[in-house]
Amino acid sequence: MSSLFPGLTGGPTGTPDERPALRFGERSLTYAELAATAGALAGRISGVGGGSGRVAVWATPTLETAVGVVAALLAGVPAVPLNPKSGESELGHILKDSSPALVLAGPGEQLPSAFGSLERVDVEVGTSGAETVPAEAPDPKPKPKPDLDPESPALIVYTSGTTGPPKGAVIPRRAIATTLDALADAWQWTSEDVLVHGLPLFHVHGLILGILGPLRRGGSVRHLGRFSTEGVTRELTDGATMLFGVPTMYHRIAETLPGDPDLAGALGRARLLVSGSAALPVHDHERITAATGRRVVERYGMTETLMNTSVRADGEPRAGTVGVPLPGVEVRLVEEDGAPITAYDGETVGEIQVRGPNLFTEYLNRPDATAAAFTADGWFRTGDMAVRDPDGYVRIVGRKATDLIKSGGYKIGAGEIENALLEHPGVREAAVTGEPDADLGERIVAWIVPADPQLPPDAEELANHVAGRLAPHKRPRVVRYLDALPRNDMGKIMKRALPGD
Repeated sequence: MSSLFPGLTGGPTGTPDERPALRFGERSLTYAELAATAGALAGRISGVGGGSGRVAVWATPTLETAVGVVAALLAGVPAVPLNPKSGESELGHILKDSSPALVLAGPGEQLPSAFGSLERVDVEVGTSGAETVPAEAPDPKPKPKPDLDPESPALIVYTSGTTGPPKGAVIPRRAIATTLDALADAWQWTSEDVLVHGLPLFHVHGLILGILGPLRRGGSVRHLGRFSTEGVTRELTDGATMLFGVPTMYHRIAETLPGDPDLAGALGRARLLVSGSAALPVHDHERITAATGRRVVERYGMTETLMNTSVRADGEPRAGTVGVPLPGVEVRLVEEDGAPITAYDGETVGEIQVRGPNLFTEYLNRPDATAAAFTADGWFRTGDMAVRDPDGYVRIVGRKATDLIKSGGYKIGAGEIENALLEHPGVREAAVTGEPDADLGERIVAWIVPADPQLPPDAEELANHVAGRLAPHKRPRVVRYLDALPRNDMGKIMKRALPGD
């Protein structure tokens, strides 16, 4: 368990070999090169903060990010992946909350002023065919620190709640290893697989599943840098066997397929197509299957739980469901009073609760939030509502609360957007909801009571205002103006009473 990547530390086969490990565009690293490069960096950052420190990683979709995270894991130093599109206030909160000893970034990357005087270490990567190599030739079999145990923290990933600033979920090595091994069982994932994706590298889907997953299996990953159907066609035609994406990506694939036989042929050759981060509409499932003969597999997870369920590669690919619990993961549905639902009929709705080795340890610096997230007997309250079929298949039907929006594969808290909108001088009151969108899954809608009804701020101005403070994907796509927001006797906004909502 101390080694998350047997292929880098030698494992039973000895010295890392020349098989491809990572490829970003034209730049790539073999396992031997990755072991040398990440091993050298691990030596530089080992023991930061007196052995109890953390490192931030400026998580651009680049080879440097992957090497930086792997190096931190080899060194036993918790890594905090940062969204490079975060606004100053969000980034400032995360840096203050996580208190990293230094930041890892690619050479030449311009870091925002929020980093202040924080020490920076450039991730120098020598790649196949490149002229640069690590300055010092390290042991080709980097050895993890011997005192690393399964419960030691590996990553701190920030997740937005429905109110307040983002919380840092502390993810132990145990959760990463067990989740990736459970997915290997469910997806028949082996060292022969080549994964292609274009996901961001600051969250669970793109980083843990999309980068660390192939490395744990001893396979390889080809990152597109930026998603495109052309890139998917090229890589699947050139031998890639698996594709990871979010519903927005698969929707664009479905829209492109009728006029692109090369894309249809490439998808038809893939061994596994996986969609996650939000529900993939059944209509898109059907269009992709009709054009390619392949079915998209869905799975269900969260930052705090990593992966909980999946449609198995050898199981029934039932559109609209997220499959069955992964090996080692317990999943139950409960009534509003917390009583477990014991008879699964495919109709009774309950909140999903999860228990197993895939769970996070705690919310950093938030013992109150951590305690509230768990039941007395260790079940994690997901806040997601679902039904379960008699054969164990789970179908998610929505959120227990109304304030979590899933847009473009992101889970977005309405509260932080409302707070950002209220900072605009032209906004007196604000509420944020989500509404269905064929491309994004949900689009963000801002309900605004202007400070001056005669001169309301326009939609573009408000969108830019939010994007500058938080991140571009959190900007409202639609702005609607009201004279007043509906409130109950306690003054709380009643979102279900909003016009047409």
